Amino acid sequence: MPAFPNDESLIRIKRAYEKPALSDGARVLVERDWPRGLGRDAARLDLWLPALAPSETLVKWFSHPGMMSALQRKYFNELKTPKATEALEQVYEYLLREKPVTLLYGGDNAELNGAVLLKNLLEGHRMPPNSTGPAKAAAAGGRVAARAARRPRR
Repeated sequence: MPAFPNDESLIRIKRAYEKPALSDGARVLVERDWPRGLGRDAARLDLWLPALAPSETLVKWFSHPGMMSALQRKYFNELKTPKATEALEQVYEYLLREKPVTLLYGGDNAELNGAVLLKNLLEGHRMPPNSTGPAKAAAAGGRVAARAARRPRR
């Protein structure tokens, strides 16, 4: 399995309303709802992954920047769903191909939004939820094989 690139310049964050650029690479919207007033053609999206957006309850926490670690922990717990895991795998596929990914958000706060939380996860600044990541399948296969090797045959 190829190593995950550790080049932080591969992951960018941009407000969905900003003009698309060629340097954006894959443009991924990580909002539950489509940004108001933004046309689908103007957005030039490659992926819209609402499963990676923080819940409405969690978005209310964005007004409390001092709670970043608790916010991050709660967000990662939300990413343990099968839909979120599948969406994360799609983003990891782009990164494994060393293609730049621009995470798009729709809110006004550039410092604290779902795209910032997700970028921290993807760059390895925070631990991912237990059920996600490109090595999940490989690790699971290794555990199954090790368990089978330890088990005596009858």
